[in-house]
Amino acid sequence: MQAAAAGAEEGAVFVAEEQLGGRGRGGHAWHSERGVGIYVSAVLRPRLEPTETLWLSLIAGLAVHEAVKLVSGIAADLRWPNDIILGGKKVGGILTELSTEQDKVRHVVVGVGLNVNHAEFPAELRELATSLRIESGRKWARMELLAALLKSLNGEYAALQADTDGSFRRSVVRRFEERSSYAKLAEVQVDDAGMGESASFSGVTAGLDARGFLLVQTPAGMRTVINGGVRKVGRAI
Repeated sequence: MQAAAAGAEEGAVFVAEEQLGGRGRGGHAWHSERGVGIYVSAVLRPRLEPTETLWLSLIAGLAVHEAVKLVSGIAADLRWPNDIILGGKKVGGILTELSTEQDKVRHVVVGVGLNVNHAEFPAELRELATSLRIESGRKWARMELLAALLKSLNGEYAALQADTDGSFRRSVVRRFEERSSYAKLAEVQVDDAGMGESASFSGVTAGLDARGFLLVQTPAGMRTVINGGVRKVGRAI
């Protein structure tokens, strides 16, 4: 974020071998063991309004999904808006931070954490987190995964920037729904929904709307999740 504010050009990429203060969405800590994961951030300067930056989280999730599938053959699950799930546990996460000026986005930093070759996790995370190594039983080449991830993210971002008629955004919605067991017909609990709504509610997911927000059918009617944590009922995450 400091480099972006200082004028780092769009597409600048920062890769860490280890994070001493890894962060996830909502201020949660991210376990960043040295030399076994992918911890990468990219500077973007999108032609988007601040209310549209959810698209960046969605395309980053699709990029991670594609890279993991291409390199390992493993089809990960996507949890709206920014988590990568394997075996019911979190294997990756996306953090999108932005700087705005009035109704204009100055810059965005999209950060991705992906658990690749972790053999184990601290006791407090073992029921919540996993890695590609744990799920597949083998190690994976991090540089190959990183290259595939950045190539996919570059293609997704270029298409988003060139989307003048909304067709690419519609494809993002469709592809996210196809790759996510959370997006449709999942019984979920939503916490910290924001936008003045009650702090917690449950219902059944009904896909994404045209803006990329999650729809949840509740006994009181359809609700739109603008900024909430979503987990399947009966699951720890």
